[in-house]
Amino acid sequence: MTQLERCRRDIDALDEELVALFLRRMEITERVGAYKREHGLPVLDSERERQVILEKSTLAADPARRADIAKLYSMIMAISRAQQRTLVREGSGTEGFEAYLAARAACRSPLLQPRVAYQGEPGAYSEQATVNFFGESVQCTGLPWFEDVFLALSSGAADYAMLPIENSSTGSIRQVYDLLAQYNYFIVGEQIVKVEHCLMALPGVSLEEVETVYSHEQGLMQCERFLNAHPGWKRIPTLDTAGSARQVAETGDRKAAAICSRRAAQLYGLNILAEGVNYNGQNHTRFVVVSPRMELREGRNKIAAALRLPHQSGSLHEILTIFAVQGMNLLKLESRPIPEKNWEYLFFLEFSGDLYAPGMDDALRELSQLAVEFRVMGNFGVAQ
Repeated sequence: MTQLERCRRDIDALDEELVALFLRRMEITERVGAYKREHGLPVLDSERERQVILEKSTLAADPARRADIAKLYSMIMAISRAQQRTLVREGSGTEGFEAYLAARAACRSPLLQPRVAYQGEPGAYSEQATVNFFGESVQCTGLPWFEDVFLALSSGAADYAMLPIENSSTGSIRQVYDLLAQYNYFIVGEQIVKVEHCLMALPGVSLEEVETVYSHEQGLMQCERFLNAHPGWKRIPTLDTAGSARQVAETGDRKAAAICSRRAAQLYGLNILAEGVNYNGQNHTRFVVVSPRMELREGRNKIAAALRLPHQSGSLHEILTIFAVQGMNLLKLESRPIPEKNWEYLFFLEFSGDLYAPGMDDALRELSQLAVEFRVMGNFGVAQ
């Protein structure tokens, strides 16, 4: 028998003891759950859990092992909570969870002939996303600013909004995340559009004549390598890519060019000087469909939520432990600063799941109990 085999044999023997001890512990925590049910006590006792984790971790002399023991007991505590929740049927628990239940009860069916608002001019990638999601016959309107789109939902001028939320090259669209935090609306779908930027100018204009390039700031960022090869060009950000094409067409400036889609060039009668000028050939933008009311469409398999955590050590780790124990796949975690609270952040999460799946209410309730603020933002299908 080799040394490795002897080590593995010893580990197997210890594991048998560990499993037996773990099962005994779970028998006791089950009795704890029964007591809590009988006396109307909540499952989660954050202060008690912190004390237990601290006490157990200090049993190790090695600081590195203390951290490992803390992780181990965080997981054990999360498993125990999940076990007890099968016994203790708590009330809604928190304001955020109550709001989620109310929104789910009031959810609507998808509208058949919707009015959709997007940010930008005709020919924008947002318009393309709208057409791709709702169909060619959709009634859609472009508006100047992202907040104008949310205001259209507020006033009833639009039924849905189509908004870019992240780009595969340049990351998240921070303005949209901030507005999602401000407005209590729901994500009911998503659409992915491949971004293929073109440099375009008035008919007859050559590349050598260009002095100024207009585009949305994201478009300029996504084409930075191409633009760096022309250091003499002045870069001017605009409200959206298609708007830059319209501006070049309407001003008649023969020294100006725009970066936007091929569709925009056709709409505004511009000539394409260079195609595929974005440095990432697999450049895609993910758009979300936003609704003033929750919708639960067929094929939903992703949940979006937002939460603010206590400003204390380990609060994010506690949240992530719930995902590990519940077997939920965390797909995205985004943070945005809270303006009125220095160095505190609102976290946006996307994870796989269905709101009606068994055990999901328990997981969401626990998330809401650990958070200072909690909001379920929607349940929708992953765009292909």
